[in-house]
Amino acid sequence: MGIAKDIQQRKFRNSYQKATVNLIFTMAWMKDKMKPLFDAEEITSQQFNILRILRGSYPEPLSTLQIRERMLEKMSDTSRIVDRLIVKGLVKKVVCKNDRRLVDVVISEKGRKLLERMDAKEGEMDKIFLNLNEQEADTLSDLLDKLRDGVTAE
Repeated sequence: MGIAKDIQQRKFRNSYQKATVNLIFTMAWMKDKMKPLFDAEEITSQQFNILRILRGSYPEPLSTLQIRERMLEKMSDTSRIVDRLIVKGLVKKVVCKNDRRLVDVVISEKGRKLLERMDAKEGEMDKIFLNLNEQEADTLSDLLDKLRDGVTAE
């Protein structure tokens, strides 16, 4: 199958448009494939991303601005997502050491345990790439890096 068949479109303006459509379609497809893994833990992909960011900085807390800068999908409602994680007991707010007026966020023990359960499902996550060998996955990653580097260089 190819993108033309998947979306039932015969013509594209050019190869760049076809690649753009293919990237957007593939990202949505990947999210759809990952959703059951997140649903099983009653979290969203954005919440999972924040938990992974906070685990990476643990035991050091991060501000919501620092979290937003590291997120895969940059969004303005990072604070609301963090608030939902607090309600679930997956993260905690702590007073900033440098400025007591500010609040930082740190992953909780419950949040770390959730990620440990998710880590055990890495094989299921990797199945998305079943049709690619490791060299092809590296090439794909390099091409995506090159795509972004070209735009930021301008």
